[in-house]
Amino acid sequence: MAETLLEVKDLKTQFKRGKKDWITAVNGVSFKVNAGEIVGLVGESGCGKSVTSLSVMRLHNARLTKITGDIEFNGKNLLDLPEADMQDVRGNDISMIFQEPMSALDPIMRIEDQLVEAIELHNKGLSKAEIHERCVSALKLVGIPEPEMTLRNYPHELSGGMCQRVMIAMAMSCEPKLLIADEPTTALDVTIQAQILALMEQIRDEKNTGILLITHDLGVVAETCSRVIVMYAGNIVEEAPVKELFANPQHPYTEGLIASVPRLGKRLHRLPSIPGSVPDLSVMPEGCRFAPRCKYAQEACHKKLPELVTVGENHRCACPFHKKAREGAEA
Repeated sequence: MAETLLEVKDLKTQFKRGKKDWITAVNGVSFKVNAGEIVGLVGESGCGKSVTSLSVMRLHNARLTKITGDIEFNGKNLLDLPEADMQDVRGNDISMIFQEPMSALDPIMRIEDQLVEAIELHNKGLSKAEIHERCVSALKLVGIPEPEMTLRNYPHELSGGMCQRVMIAMAMSCEPKLLIADEPTTALDVTIQAQILALMEQIRDEKNTGILLITHDLGVVAETCSRVIVMYAGNIVEEAPVKELFANPQHPYTEGLIASVPRLGKRLHRLPSIPGSVPDLSVMPEGCRFAPRCKYAQEACHKKLPELVTVGENHRCACPFHKKAREGAEA
């Protein structure tokens, strides 16, 4: 059995709106990430993927956010830790690669200064020479060919792919056990995207690092992940091993996502799409959040939020009219 690094139980994240109102962005989410595996967290923009990751890292504004549930890491509930202890967890044990590296990196600081800042914070007592060597090693780990030159550069002097590699190097500089990668290949061309994904697989294999990969790109998930979690409107609607999910999707939302991906050699007059859009957080529909967009929705779907139920080996789905149920009814 693989070691469980992170276990999230019934996570609920709410944001304050006005003086008394709270809106729910993540509603009762539960999942695990094991050592040495890459878990994909997928869904449309606005489904709560990034909010979930920032909740795990406790990076939301505490005055405007209410987080409940359990976020267990190394036998501790991260939600119970004082902020000083949480700062030790960030970087040392759990690191995060943020979206859009060009905006995540400080434009007026050299690359070395930004790496040094991260390493010094979590490694007291290292000499300048040792810290510099750590910086060089971190850049070598992510495949940057001339690390000494790159350390002297500013972010604007590097390409998007190089900046993304620097972000991964910063995240891995303290050798964390868990890496959260939020859209790490967004806005990168296909060649660089493939390099970044190969790099993440290399880090997993060499360091036995657990990786939570957040993306809306199903191609990235199919190529990289071993397990997939599908989110919609703040809820998990399906979870399965990657091969099982693509071969046998059960939730109508997952079916729609997979059907909307173009296929090589298959010409269609019109690419299938999911009608409508993700609901506004402040006006969530009653019952199943996907029901207003679902062609299989029944009256009961609009009254009660469905629970995740087992529909196969390691396969869970939150829909009473999932694919197997529909096929059984037709038979």
